[in-house]
Amino acid sequence: MKSLADAIPSEAGALVAPGVYDAFTALLATQAGFECLYLSGASIAYTKLGRPDVGLVTMSEVADSIAAICDRVETPLIVDADTGYGNAMNVQRTVRVFERNGASGIQLEDQTFPKRCGHLRGKTLISAEEMAGKVRAAVDARCDDGTQIIARTDAISVEGVNSALDRAELYLEAGADVLFIEAPQNRAEQQAIVERFKGRVPLLANMVEGGKTPVSNASDLAELGFQLVIFPGGLARAMVHQATAYFDSLKLNGSTEPFRDRMAAFDELNETIGLSELLKLSAHYS
Repeated sequence: MKSLADAIPSEAGALVAPGVYDAFTALLATQAGFECLYLSGASIAYTKLGRPDVGLVTMSEVADSIAAICDRVETPLIVDADTGYGNAMNVQRTVRVFERNGASGIQLEDQTFPKRCGHLRGKTLISAEEMAGKVRAAVDARCDDGTQIIARTDAISVEGVNSALDRAELYLEAGADVLFIEAPQNRAEQQAIVERFKGRVPLLANMVEGGKTPVSNASDLAELGFQLVIFPGGLARAMVHQATAYFDSLKLNGSTEPFRDRMAAFDELNETIGLSELLKLSAHYS
């Protein structure tokens, strides 16, 4: 299996990681040709709890999702670990559990708990020094040096871009493998991030449809200087329209027939999820 470190371009280009939230969506993304996946706490909150991203998801719920995904696909998986679910000791346990379950990259952020989506208002931060300690704890806890520790700061919307850059500098010194400076509000702030860190550490850009950051395509962001581009909640937002249309049609018609041309056939679904291969394997052990 290709590691996340190997998948991140060293020079030109950007690795695109679509957001997934379970083994089924991870399989579909892998079949579509993506070389990296992103499991966000927000998408787990949306799909498992039917709730917004306000810190309700627990470490064990994320760990279970990682295990299910990595049992089905070998694609490198970046996992949103939120605040690490506590202090530096909690961070170390989180890293051990997530890495053991298959995470290739583990992302930590400098919000207080309970955290909230990086594109919502009202965020508060822990001190930069405490976060740097969490990053050091994460680096010390990983078993494989190839497991990437991704340090995220939400300081732009709270303290301004200069503070965010200074915080990121501390997190880099603490051992972060990738920097994620959340929610730059314009191209000038994106350029400030790149000017400070380009060539020193891979940079991650987060594309949230309707969020604070202007949505750009991966090639534009690569040209600017970002090596990783995530679209964490796009699939859940797409599912809102698709699922709503399906339920509206079923309610109106009392049948799925009018919606059939927008659905996979029975055999198509089974082929997608690997029924034939599983039956062959089962027969081998009969």
